[in-house]
Amino acid sequence: MSELERLLGKFGQDSQRIEDSVLIGCSNQCEAWFALDLGLSGASSIHSAYPSSTVCTPFSARGKVFNHVFNHVLFSNFLPSLTEPEVEAELGGSFISLRQALFKLNSMDSSLLFTMAPVVITLVTDGARCLLARQSSFPKGVYSALAGFCDIGESVEEAIRREVAEEVGLEVENLQYSTSQHWPFPNSSLMIACHATVKPGQTEIQVNLRELEAAAWFSLDEVTAALTRKGSFIQQQSDALPLLLPPKLAVAHHMIKKWVETQTCSSLAA
Repeated sequence: MSELERLLGKFGQDSQRIEDSVLIGCSNQCEAWFALDLGLSGASSIHSAYPSSTVCTPFSARGKVFNHVFNHVLFSNFLPSLTEPEVEAELGGSFISLRQALFKLNSMDSSLLFTMAPVVITLVTDGARCLLARQSSFPKGVYSALAGFCDIGESVEEAIRREVAEEVGLEVENLQYSTSQHWPFPNSSLMIACHATVKPGQTEIQVNLRELEAAAWFSLDEVTAALTRKGSFIQQQSDALPLLLPPKLAVAHHMIKKWVETQTCSSLAA
């Protein structure tokens, strides 16, 4: 309880907010699991608040499921097709039981279907540089890879080509899958990370200001310098540096790091 009160204090919230928490399960040792919405808008604020805390965050394995259940309980008006005791019974038990309960709740009422939206996130390069962009909602100075939701009926490849064309006016080729990551904001998304290159001679960026605030090509030296800076993500923000990259918990960070490592190895081999 003391750790939770300390975290609430970090966000300027009174300990009475604990009363707003929602029971969403319990452990095999009969420890109750509660979820509490602190109204955080992104990953950086959470990561800075408790990078090594024992509190279950939206980025832990259990937290990803909890976050999804918690949001769905809110949006479905506390699962109206079930009584409160039935909900507590379905969400009780172990972590495995919690996952099984999701499917059981879905079968009892199709309107409660738990969904996860596919999102493509693409690091575009021209061979020597990588293209990074930012939205107005990003922390100051932060640039990331291009990303967007897949449309109905689209393949991953089609979604990547459309998103890149829409956001920066470029055509890409040589698409390569990299990795994936569950992202709990704003609800639940599956981030599908890929690398792609622009077609030869097509490097002029046309920023779609309805979706992006800015986009630019960054050299290997610029990106390497941003990756190797010391200090926490929050400390780097306060230094007003020209380029900040997403924190390590974001898949975009690892995509950019992989590109730097590949480029560095290629340079050494040459």
